[in-house]
Amino acid sequence: MGTVKLVDLKKVYDKNVVAVEKANLEIAEGEFLVLLGPSGCGKTTIMRMIAGLEEVTEGKVYLDGKDITNLEPRHRNIGMVFQRYAMWPHMTIRENIAFPLKLKKYPKKKINETIDRVAKMTAIEPYLDRHINQLSGGQCQRAAVARAVAYEPKIFLMDEPLSALDAKIRESMRTDLKEIQRKSGTTTIFVTHDQAEALSLADRIVVMKMGEIMQIGTPEEVYDDCEHMFIADFIGTPPTNFFDAKVKVSKNGCKLINEDFKIEYTGKYVESLKAYDDKEVVLGIRPENMTLATEAEKSFISLKCGVVEPQGAFKVIVIYINNKKVKMVVNGDRKVKQGDLIHIGYKKNKIMLFDKETQKRIR
Repeated sequence: MGTVKLVDLKKVYDKNVVAVEKANLEIAEGEFLVLLGPSGCGKTTIMRMIAGLEEVTEGKVYLDGKDITNLEPRHRNIGMVFQRYAMWPHMTIRENIAFPLKLKKYPKKKINETIDRVAKMTAIEPYLDRHINQLSGGQCQRAAVARAVAYEPKIFLMDEPLSALDAKIRESMRTDLKEIQRKSGTTTIFVTHDQAEALSLADRIVVMKMGEIMQIGTPEEVYDDCEHMFIADFIGTPPTNFFDAKVKVSKNGCKLINEDFKIEYTGKYVESLKAYDDKEVVLGIRPENMTLATEAEKSFISLKCGVVEPQGAFKVIVIYINNKKVKMVVNGDRKVKQGDLIHIGYKKNKIMLFDKETQKRIR
């Protein structure tokens, strides 16, 4: 098995600096869970408390139902993969993989069988007799993963293992890591500040901000159904466009009135929105949920196109609404250029509304 449970986990450093504030989380066996957030949000601190590398201030850490909060790291049966590979430079890759197995007193035959198995799984068979300084960054990281897999831990902990790689290798390694994790079936906790890594790798994502868990959900849930303005802004490229809008309730639904445009809201949260009658809320629309309408009457605003940024399969269009920079994403084959008068619509079922004070989603 390899289940993890955190109960009211808290970490406070000297001078009352709270790094993690009462984290509660359950991770299922075989799950690939990603802790996502900006630098300093507490994600690595949580991982280090699970590993036993950081003392827990309050709360409990459970592994397979057993309290391991105060257990020494070497007794936790946890495999770790770091940003820097942490491989012995004087040993070959084969020797690096074998080293922890020898400490566990595996027989030589089992060590060799294990090395062959994990080398095949991680595609490093041709490099087993090389040293770490003879490998590329991606090969080094696969070798580090192979060593962790060989140890047969109950869980993997990966602390930004791809951040030192260049963009092309990083993208390739994302696929490799996901395939390796699926083959091994080992519960994995992955720490990153990179939303692309989180969205592509995770079964579930834990989004963190300033020591607090903001939302836990599948990649689709945290992207399409954000609980907080921070998440809508942090996840997505380009990020969500936000507008202030006053709510006006009518018999037919609600109107959202900005000083530059007006839209009808008839979505599933219309009843909740009635409590905001004559108050301002924040309207969020992701760039890909804004559309180019063919006629002015089908749009909520018409204005001149600003900069156009071709990206191959899609284009990013920059517009200005009351001097506020707004971005929208359209198909790459759409013919539009700077200075064109464009009519802008939106996908009605994709609007997000947030309380202006709490910044939480209105539901």
